[in-house]
Amino acid sequence: MDTQTDVQSQVAEVGQVHAAQPAWIPTGPPVIHCKHVYKRFYENAEPGDDVVRRGWLKQRKREVTAVHDVTFDVSKGEVLGILGANGSGKSTLIRLISTLLFPDEGVVEVFGLDVVKHPHEIRRRINRVSVEASFFKKLSAMENLMFAGRLYGLQPAEIRKRAGAILERLGFTQSKMTASLENMSRGQQQKVSIARAFMTSPELLLLDEPTTGLDPKSRRDVQDFVEEIIVERQTTIILTTHDMPEAERLCDRVAILDGGRLVALDTPEALKRLAGPNVKTFEDVFFAFVGKDWKEVMADEDPA
Repeated sequence: MDTQTDVQSQVAEVGQVHAAQPAWIPTGPPVIHCKHVYKRFYENAEPGDDVVRRGWLKQRKREVTAVHDVTFDVSKGEVLGILGANGSGKSTLIRLISTLLFPDEGVVEVFGLDVVKHPHEIRRRINRVSVEASFFKKLSAMENLMFAGRLYGLQPAEIRKRAGAILERLGFTQSKMTASLENMSRGQQQKVSIARAFMTSPELLLLDEPTTGLDPKSRRDVQDFVEEIIVERQTTIILTTHDMPEAERLCDRVAILDGGRLVALDTPEALKRLAGPNVKTFEDVFFAFVGKDWKEVMADEDPA
């Protein structure tokens, strides 16, 4: 029996959400409450697919369930990591929590407010970092942050103070702060996106693969900064990532998604114990719970 098979043999049926008793003790009402959440999309059907509807111009469409019966709570000050292959539903779940999408079934509440009924109230109290972040590329990092701060009602002097401190902590020199974003690398632009999110002191921060594309030093800078924010502000954070050591380092609990389903949710150490004695790395934990090896995961990835 090879290592991967041996690891998988330690895990029960994947359709069940695996959790220990209880490694994380919640305090107070949840900041995020998701109950039996579904989100479906419709894409062009391939020959042989079951057609569930016809779109414009009579296009054949098939149904894709991106989030399938997901239930979990997140407590105030908790850092919850969400792991999964591309197409597993991570980013869709983040968009549901951030009110950019609405669930087809089930309930998503943030700060006790329903995302369908109270999206504007929720948006004022959260911020999101995404690999798809957009800026005014002709403007500098500082100018972009000044603009963002004014949208949140901050005064110019306060914006400049906060932005300068955060950019400096992320490794920006004074000259780099005033340089045009179009002359910066993708990793540097991602740092500006992170600075923009933290500058407004959100109660809930959604980090959607924040260190993707960063070099090792920049990745470490961002992780160190996130750790400082966790200690100083007690901000509730949702982190989606492909970086297993990052999830293990930063997260109080980790949720693993596979095919839109929540298959595991617990602390990193508890998930290691649940995955069995032969698990050596957190990457082994991930593959144990999804029941696949790396080649199978890559074959299943769907960029849609």
